This record gives sequence, structure tokens and C-alpha cells, in this order.
Amino acid sequence: MATPAMAQQAPAADAGGELVVTARRVNERLTDVPASVSVLTEATLTKAGVTKTDDFVKLTPGVTVVSGTSEAGDVQINIRGVNGARDAEGSVALVVDGILKTNTASLGQGQGLLTQVEILKGPQGAIYGRNATAGAIIIQTRKPTDVLTGGLKMSYASQNTAKGEAYLAGPLSDSVGFVVSGDYSTTDGFYRNAYLGNAKLVDYQHSWNLSGRLVADLGSSTTLDAKAHFGRLKGASLAFNAAFNLPGFAAFTGISTFNENVNDHPMKFYNNIVPVNEQKTLELSAKLTHDMDFATLTAWVAYNDIRNWLMADGTSADFQLFTSYTNSAVASVASTCAASVTSLAGYPMASPTYIAGTAAGSLFGPYSPTTCDGSQYQRREQKDISTEIRLASKPGGPLSWQAGLYFTHIDRRAVVASQADKGLGGLASAYNAPTSSSPTNQLFDDFFKTNAYAAFASGDYNVTSALTGSVALRYDVEDRSVRNNVPLLLDPFSGHCLNPGQGLGSTCTAITPKSRTFQMFEPKLSLRYRFGPEATVYGTWGVGYKSGGFNNQGAAAIVASYFGAIGSEARIEDIYKAERSSSFEVGVKGRLGKVDYTLAAYHNTIRNMQFFEFYVGAFGLLRVVESIDKVELKGLEASLNWRAAPGLTLSASGNLLDSKIKANSVRPSTVGNKSPYSADYTLNLGAQYEAPISSKLTGLLRVDYRLTGPTWFHVVQAQDNPTIFGVAGNYAGTQRKAYGLVDIRAGVSGNGWSATLFGTNVLDKQYLAEVIPAVEFGGSFISPGTRAQYGIEVSLKF
Repeated sequence: MATPAMAQQAPAADAGGELVVTARRVNERLTDVPASVSVLTEATLTKAGVTKTDDFVKLTPGVTVVSGTSEAGDVQINIRGVNGARDAEGSVALVVDGILKTNTASLGQGQGLLTQVEILKGPQGAIYGRNATAGAIIIQTRKPTDVLTGGLKMSYASQNTAKGEAYLAGPLSDSVGFVVSGDYSTTDGFYRNAYLGNAKLVDYQHSWNLSGRLVADLGSSTTLDAKAHFGRLKGASLAFNAAFNLPGFAAFTGISTFNENVNDHPMKFYNNIVPVNEQKTLELSAKLTHDMDFATLTAWVAYNDIRNWLMADGTSADFQLFTSYTNSAVASVASTCAASVTSLAGYPMASPTYIAGTAAGSLFGPYSPTTCDGSQYQRREQKDISTEIRLASKPGGPLSWQAGLYFTHIDRRAVVASQADKGLGGLASAYNAPTSSSPTNQLFDDFFKTNAYAAFASGDYNVTSALTGSVALRYDVEDRSVRNNVPLLLDPFSGHCLNPGQGLGSTCTAITPKSRTFQMFEPKLSLRYRFGPEATVYGTWGVGYKSGGFNNQGAAAIVASYFGAIGSEARIEDIYKAERSSSFEVGVKGRLGKVDYTLAAYHNTIRNMQFFEFYVGAFGLLRVVESIDKVELKGLEASLNWRAAPGLTLSASGNLLDSKIKANSVRPSTVGNKSPYSADYTLNLGAQYEAPISSKLTGLLRVDYRLTGPTWFHVVQAQDNPTIFGVAGNYAGTQRKAYGLVDIRAGVSGNGWSATLFGTNVLDKQYLAEVIPAVEFGGSFISPGTRAQYGIEVSLKF
């Protein structure tokens, strides 16, 4: 449903009216790109109400996203079965106005006033750089205009959701132009905390951003493009319930909810700790473009500082394990955890809850109103500075080429802390003394440093007017190191070191800093043949690469000690391996009359696919990245876009994926299972009708339907696994069922204004946004998807 964008904003259409894109860092017709590319122009973005990653992903076949389930900086995009593991580098390169973003948290933020979005599928590292193993998202934003222009858009929707954005653009002089913009959004969210009086404290969020752009001609051949962005966000975190998968325990207690299908779990929230998530963002960049006689030189530098922390109810040390920290003076359910079980009567408790004859024998799940589950604090901070210099040939002639160098320096801190809950709330700090209101029970706190270097080059040669061959090469080197920051102190409750990696007894030993160098050569070969004026067949092969890295130090010691004792096969390393893939794709694309079409088949073999896993036990909580030795992905993708009548456009697109784990030394029994976070299929259907109502008014009706197929979120699937309760867990019920969502927009527009009624998930389909099995814990942490929302949007432009 792509239509040409405004010419001054993006390379939109050639003289023949066909879409022009920048998918390979050069302007070319969409049908000439030897790869699968989904494009959303400014017109489509506006009419579909697209503003951020979640919005344009659901319009794209073969792409799914999990975002915001734990905190604002957590975004995992899956393209054709290749997923970005939480706590590792992403698998999708985000390039905004020609500059590569280094922090994966940027994927969850607004990128300014969008004028075109291109989503490339398949490994793109040879062209777009780091962490493009699954693909790349290429975004262009509004540029300065020759005359003063501006705009204002406001909306209000159910759940007390309000949004507003404004911009001003124009010239400062004959050679300097500017764009300034700002936005604000707020929502109460879809869910309520029953224990805290149905308070709006489950998925609320408030945020604002300020951005500026300055484009200056520094002479006839040189242009400077400088940008700045500052943003703040405050909201809730960890909107999860727990669903247990313990058939033996269900039989013993007679409580069926100890063995339930995650899709049937009623989402209710009863936690006594008020969840908080705060994020601060500062981004600065400058890009210099200089035209020479034979080539164009582009150089840019970018600085990013994104700080994110959260405080929430606990998932760790459940089942009465924090009772010694309770404060009996607190007149609330928090004080009853170590006292009389009967005093819990009348308080809402998340299912399943097992009330035994004694408090010590009772069982309360995570996120309960009791203090038994403790609280948790997590922090992710990243500062990075990156730069690139690139020389590209001028258009014309049979040979075009590019070459350049890239460097980035990254400082990152990751904190995961478990705290005791005295009924006084949590503390937003890594370490709290035993005498504090929220003593630290377990702590992971590491400082990571990365220096990444790369050299790259590419060339396209027109063998004939119809046949073109392309070669792209890149060599990446990443020097990584980690330093542990946990003090050598004992937890007075367990008598063990705060970080179990420092020792499991009463003597703590410092964890030695580690360093490792990862490097990889990434070639990409393509062949394209134009067999008609608007039809192309192509083949492409490429290598994807994502650096290895470090888990929080001490993680391997925990898994080996605690879970080896119960017979679990799980084994992880404090240093996880680099991810490598080999991907091949063939396809055909073009235009036949009023129909645009694409058809592609792909095959991808991934070595050491990085996968996030969550471990929970008496020790606390643990987030780690593991490597799946070999995963095979193959599939088909197709799309049709039919201009059925004047003003009426119909579209259909889909992706069918077959994924299989071929080898996995971390959990050998999972061989033959499907790739985690990968939907079996996606289907997109859309219709848009735009027609004059009068000489001054135009009407618009748009309907979008997205069907997402069944999805597993873990390598352990329909199989048994040992648990800390001494009974096996079975996870056949942890697959998310297929679900379909319908969005509708209807409105009118005139000269410089529009008014639109909109609805998202208008049929109020209930589905799960994410399922995180903690297999040795015997259950899953599940987060609900968004519910139906209806609102009105008004915009003005001049």
C-alpha cells in the first residue's frame, strides 16, 4: 500500500512513477534491489497512523516484535526467525538519516518525523554494519524546507491516552535550514492492580521528547547535517503474571492452575510493590557530505547516552524464602507472610496459590501481595560514540562502488538485584545494607567495554543493460571486556556472597576481569536480471555476524551449582559465542498492470544463535544469553498490492517459516524444536479507499488485519524438564496461539487539516505479548498484549 512520498523529503519516485529507495545506500528503483524490501512512504505512514517501530512492524510480513513487556528499553525484533536476544546485541541495524544507531534501546523510541521507512530482510552487515544479521530498518526523517512550514497533531483515546506532537521547519538563511519538533504522550494503560485498589499502576506510561535538526550548505560542495534529541520516560515495568506448568504438583494439590495453558491464563495483577521504569535519552550526531569530481565523501559521528532502570515486585526466592526479612510491625498483608496463613483471607492472591497448614508450607507465586517474593531492581546504562567515513562513486557508468571505515566505543553497565521486601517498598539502588528498608539479597553488577572496528567495500557492475552483479565485503573486529562491581559482602539471610560467582560459602573471592576479541569476515553476493521494464529476478547470498559477549559474571556458577543438583541439563558460559549465519534468497518482483508483486524463497543456517533465558530459584533471579549451536530457517514470502480502482488499493502479504534447532549443547534434548520467538507464519491484509467528498474535502477509510501464527518463546517446548520442586515440568502449554488484530481508521481532510477516528485491535482480541518460560522454576512469566482502543486524531499543517 505504498504511495510516493513528498519529493523533498525522500527519494520517492522516478520519472515513471516507481518507488525509489535507498536500500543499498544508493538511490535505486525498488524493483532493482536484489533483496526483500518493505517500504512505507510518508503518505502511507500518515494514513496508517504509524509513528514507531511497533506500528510499522505489524504492517510488514515476516517481522514480529516484542517491546515494552519488561521495560521501555527492551525491544526484540524477529525477522524470518532471526531474533534479537534480550541483554545481547540486537539483530537488526537501525539507520536513521544515514547514521547507524548503536544501542538497541533506540528501537523502542520515536525517531522523529518519519518520511520513509524501509525494512530490509536477510543479513545486511556487509552494507549497513554491526548487528544486521536479521536485516536493517532504514528511516528517513523530515528535512528543512525552503519556506516556513509547521504542523500540529493531537489525539485522545480510551484508557486516558493522549498524544501530541508539533514541528516547525524552514530556512534560517539562504544556506541554512532547521527542523525543531517535540512530542508528549501519556496513558493509564489497559490493566489495573487489584491489590492496590485497582490503581492504574500496571502499564501506565508518560514520555516527552525534544528534537532539533540543522542542515547547512558549507559552500557549493559540502553539507552539514546536525541533529540532537533529548527524551524522558516514566512508566510501569514488568507487567507479568506467572503461569505454572507442573502436572505432578497439580495432581498432588488438586489445584488445576498449577498446570495451565498460558493462552487460558486470566491476567490479573496483585503485586504490592509499585512498579517503576525511568529512561533518559541524549543523542547527538553530525554528518558531513562533500561532493568531489569522481566521488562523494560522507563522514559522520554520533554520541548516544541512554539510561534505563526499573523497580518492581519480585519473581525470585518465592515460596516463603524471604520471610525472615518481614517487618511484623507493618499492618498489611506483607506482615502476614511469616505469621498466620489464615490472615491472608480476603486479600486478592494471584493464581495459583497453595495454602498449607503452616505458613512455611504455603506456596505463593511471583508478583504476589505478600513480601515472600521480595522485590527486584534492574539497571541498563549505555554510552557510546561511533563514527564512519565512506567514499562512494558518482552515478553513471557500468561500475558503482563504495568503501569506508567504521569505529564505535561502548560503555555499558548492567545491574540485576534481588531485594528483601519489608513492606516498605523497594529502593532504586544496586546495593542496600541489611539494615535498610529493602536489603539486597543477591546482586549482579558488571561494567562492559567494547571497541569495534570495521572496514567495508562494495561494488555493482552492469554486465549488460539487464544483468547486474554485486559484491559487498566487510571485516569486523570487536574487543570486549567486563569488570565485576559487586562488593565482597555476605547476604546475612543465606550466608553466601551477594554474587554467587564470588563463592557459595562464607568466603568471597573477587571475580577476575575478562576480555575477548571477536572478529568476522562478512561477504555478500547478489545477481539481478531485469526481464522486463518493470520485472526483476534476483539471487543473493550473504553472511551475517553478531559479536559474542559476556553474561553477568557469576551466572555460569549459579546454573552449574543450583540446577545441576536437580538433574537439569542446562549449562551456560560467562562468555557466550559469536553468532554467524549463511543466508541464501531467490526472488522475483515487479509490476503487472495495476498490481505490484513480490515472491521470495529463503534459506538461512545460523551457528551459535544467541538466545535469552531467565533462571529463577532460591538464589534469586538470573538473566543470561546462551548460544544455540545450529538453527535452520527456510521459508516463503509473497506480497500483492492492487490498485483496484481510483482511490481504492487492496493489499495482501504473508510469510511462511519452517524453523528447526539442529544442535544445542546447552540443552541437547531440544534438538528438533522450533526457533524461539519465531512465528510459524504472518499474514497481512489491507484495504484503503480515498475519494473526494466535495471540492474541498477528501474522505479516507483504511482497514488493516494482521494474523500472527503460533509462536514458541523458548528452546524447551512440548517436553519434560526437571524443576526445583522435585517434580517435572512440562511445557506443551507455553506456545502462544495464533491471533489476529484489526485496526481501522476513517477520516476527512481539507487544505492543511485532517480529522480521523481510529481503532486498534477493534475486536478486542486477547493475546499474549510475550511468554518467558523459566523451565527449572516450573512455569512461565507471561505478559498480555494491548486491548481495544478507540480515539480521535486531529492534525494541522501550514
